[in-house]
Amino acid sequence: MPSNDHSFKRYDQELEEIRTRVLQMGGLVELQIHDAIKALSEFDLIEMERVDKNDHRINADEVEIDQTCALIIARRQPTAVDLRMLMGISKIVTDLERCGDKAALIARKGKVIFAEGKMRIPCLADIREAGEMAVGLLRTALNAFARQDAVAAAAIVRDDLEIDRKFQGITRQLITFIMEDPRMISISFEVMFIAKAVERIGDHAKNIAEQIIYITRGTDVRHVAFDQLEREAQGADEIE
Repeated sequence: MPSNDHSFKRYDQELEEIRTRVLQMGGLVELQIHDAIKALSEFDLIEMERVDKNDHRINADEVEIDQTCALIIARRQPTAVDLRMLMGISKIVTDLERCGDKAALIARKGKVIFAEGKMRIPCLADIREAGEMAVGLLRTALNAFARQDAVAAAAIVRDDLEIDRKFQGITRQLITFIMEDPRMISISFEVMFIAKAVERIGDHAKNIAEQIIYITRGTDVRHVAFDQLEREAQGADEIE
């Protein structure tokens, strides 16, 4: 019996360690996005370079966490909520890695704009606002993951619609700029890529939220209407 107790404790420790690693990876991703938007706003080429080069750390985190999940499943053969946790984490780190890719893309596009000598970026205030919203959604998703809070996760799915609307507004403004001044075509396309990257970060935060609901409630809500998703999130306490 003592050996079994030790094994169970070690298993719980492994699960806690991998949850902590996900949160650490998420914190790095959140910082990357924040720094990319800030560097763009301040035309800080050095910071853009740093964000772009740091992307490899996030890529490595994804691979290591995913491999750890696979090893735990193979060794421990978990069931119920533990299995859902590990399967969900494997998907969550993929979305985090893609958020990291978007941060690097924002930095790279900023460098292109900088290289072209453009010192005025159209829709910059709106992009900053959308970026803050996206970082906020990601932070909320990570907090919901830490607390295993399905209700908070459901709210993220709703709030992502605000970023989508912000992106649509930026797109309309950029089209207007191009129509009024063809010289704006080049920079408008670069800004469009940046705005789309921010919008996709919101989508990835939403994907993470859906995985949290799956982990805690045992229901796949990836392709259901929001009202049904919300009902699932507010359902019975954790399904074993």
